[in-house]
Amino acid sequence: MKKIYNSYLKSGVNISAANKFVKHISKLTKKNDKKEKNSLSSSNIGAFGSLYDIGKLKIKDPILVSATDGVGTKLDLTNKFKKFDSIGEDLVAMCVNDLIVQGARPLFFLDYIAIGKINLNKVKKILQGILNGCKKSNCKLIGGETAEMPGIYDKNKFDLAGFSVGIISKKKLIQKKNVRVGDIILAIPSSGLHSNGYSLIRNLLKRYKIPKNLKKELLRPTKIYVKEVIKLNEKRLINSAAHITGGGITENLVRSIPDGLSAKIDLSKIKIQKIFRWIKSCNLSDKEMLRTFNCGVGYCLIVNKKKVNIVKRYFQNNFIPYTIGRIERKKRKISFEGKLRW
Repeated sequence: MKKIYNSYLKSGVNISAANKFVKHISKLTKKNDKKEKNSLSSSNIGAFGSLYDIGKLKIKDPILVSATDGVGTKLDLTNKFKKFDSIGEDLVAMCVNDLIVQGARPLFFLDYIAIGKINLNKVKKILQGILNGCKKSNCKLIGGETAEMPGIYDKNKFDLAGFSVGIISKKKLIQKKNVRVGDIILAIPSSGLHSNGYSLIRNLLKRYKIPKNLKKELLRPTKIYVKEVIKLNEKRLINSAAHITGGGITENLVRSIPDGLSAKIDLSKIKIQKIFRWIKSCNLSDKEMLRTFNCGVGYCLIVNKKKVNIVKRYFQNNFIPYTIGRIERKKRKISFEGKLRW
C-alpha cells in the first residue's frame, strides 16, 4: 500500500505561490528605484528585516514619526465588486496622512497582507495600489509580509495593514500648542468616503438601493495630502492639522486643539458631496453623519488668518481649501453653528 504523506500544500498553504509574489515585489521595487540614489532598501527585499539609510537626509535634530492603520471593512466591497487595484492606495493614504499631521515627511512603508488563499492576480493588483500610493507620497515600499491563512480567512477573504515612518526636524514639528485665538480652520476636500464608515455603508446597501452613478464612489481611493502639506510646513504656514477619519470632524479636530481653546465650526460652509447626500437619505441624523463620515472634509488645517490666501495657492482643482470655522477661547473643544446643507 502506497504511503500518503501530509504536506503544507495539502493543508492549504502554497509556499511556491508566495515565493513567486516576493519575486514580483522585488522586480517592481527595483524598477521603481532605478533613479533612487539610495538603493539599499530595494536590494534588501526578501531579507528578514527592512533597511533604510537615513544618513544622507541631513536633517538637523531629526525626529521619527510612525503610523499604522488598515482600511477596515472597505475590503468587503473590493471583493464584492472584484476591484483590487486601488485598495492598496487607501492603505498607504491612511498611514501617511496621519504622519503629516505633525509635518513628518514619509520615508518608507511596509504592508501586511493576510489571505485565505494566495491568488497571484489579486495580490499583484493590491500591490500595484500600494506602490501607487507610495509614489504619490514620495515614500518607498521597503518590505512587508504576505500570510496565507486557510481556515482563518475564507478562500476569497483577505485583510490589509500598513506601517509607515516619517521624519522631521524637531524645530519644524507641527504641534497644537501653536494654535492661537483667531486662527482660521480650513477644510481640504476629501475624494469621497476615504476608508471610514464602511460597516454602516455595507449595512445600508442591504436595505437601500444606491444610484448607479454613485457606485463607483464606494471604492474611490483616499486622497493623499502629503505633497501639499509638506510644502506648507516647509514654509511654516500651518499651526495645527487634523486627518478626518473615523469619528469625523467631531472627534478628530479636537485632537489638534490645545486645552482652553475651541473650534467653532459653521456647518453650512461644508461642501457636501453626492455620496454623503445618498447616505443621509437612508434615514441618518446629522449627528450620526458627522461622527461617522468625513462628509466631504478629508483634512483640516488651522492657520493664521493672514496666511489663508497663501495656503490656498498650494492646492489645485477639486482640493482647494475653504474656511469652515475659527478658533475661540472656550473650554469646550468644539462647537457648531448653522446646519449641514443637504
